[in-house]
Amino acid sequence: MKTYVHGYSKKESNRLADQAGTLAELLHFDTRYPPESKVLEVGCGIGAQTSILAQNCPNAQFVSIDISQDSIDQAKKAVKAENVIFRQADIFDLPFEAESFDHIFVCFVLEHLQKPIDALVNLGRVLKKGGSITVIEGDHGSFYCYPESKEALLSVKCLIDVQASLKGNSLIGRQLYPLLNAAGFKEAVVSPRLVYVDSSRPDFVEGFSKKTFIAMVEGVKEQALSLDLIDEDTWNKGIKDLYRATEEDGTFCYTFFKGRAVKM
Repeated sequence: MKTYVHGYSKKESNRLADQAGTLAELLHFDTRYPPESKVLEVGCGIGAQTSILAQNCPNAQFVSIDISQDSIDQAKKAVKAENVIFRQADIFDLPFEAESFDHIFVCFVLEHLQKPIDALVNLGRVLKKGGSITVIEGDHGSFYCYPESKEALLSVKCLIDVQASLKGNSLIGRQLYPLLNAAGFKEAVVSPRLVYVDSSRPDFVEGFSKKTFIAMVEGVKEQALSLDLIDEDTWNKGIKDLYRATEEDGTFCYTFFKGRAVKM
């Protein structure tokens, strides 16, 4: 990972926490690990997903890693679960013996990697035969809203293009099935997790539309302007139009993808 496109600010930490809380049921209702199983969580960040996993699977043991020591330090403060151990580690240089884990969980990580297949292959090395890998990714190309404007769509495309300039891929959700197969996993199954938001769901208007998605777009403003992807007037109108879609008559729609496969 060349760099984390969203940065490591306090604002980004808050966005990650809002995202995890809002999407917990949608993304994790079917993630359950058996008692005594050893699970590697990759790219745990500040522990926003970790706390959900630990709570849902209290008798499993999690080893949660991230490349950023600062993020690990924040996660240790935020997550007090006794069934979690945090470690600083690189997905491409894992400090674990072969077949160390019963299961692996990866959420919002592959989109930031230049070589996602290599990362998955490396994870397969530390997974026991018969063990599962679960991968969750978004796909910014799946977004649409009402009312919609060309400026709003252009501001979202800036997020896609900024991440691409950093050798990441924010459209990777649609690629999970072929990626898992290419990495050598078997029995891959991918399910779309659609987020639909209108004013009848005020918690999602705040937690997803505003505090997760629009906040994520807003976070790349300076990068987008410096790369000449957009001019400031167009950017400002695009962001204004995105917020317009969070009003009483507006709607938001976005798709996450969750893949599960096994090591044979």
